[in-house]
Amino acid sequence: MPGYRKLGRNTAHRKAMLRNLVTDLFREERISTTDTRAKEVRREAEKLITLAKRGDLAARRQVMGYVYDEDVASKLFDDIAPRYAERNGGYTRILKLGPRRGDNSEVVFLELV
Repeated sequence: MPGYRKLGRNTAHRKAMLRNLVTDLFREERISTTDTRAKEVRREAEKLITLAKRGDLAARRQVMGYVYDEDVASKLFDDIAPRYAERNGGYTRILKLGPRRGDNSEVVFLELV
């Protein structure tokens, strides 16, 4: 059993979806998605924020390799990472919104604290 959720997608699709969701989370600072997706996105987002807190060139290049938008990456380093300088992890919060009308999936807000 892998240490991650497969989300019913093949590897490339899953990675692309997570990269999109993480990029949107950093751009908007709050996204609405399903509970299981939010839990996977949270894992990746927390790693990237911790990387951005380091702030060196290698960290910047690693973030640029993951986040799709250059402006979002610079926002992560300039605005978001300094906000969490004193905090060791726990940068995101999941707020449950209730079931989705079509398929009864649990919908949540994933937001930066």
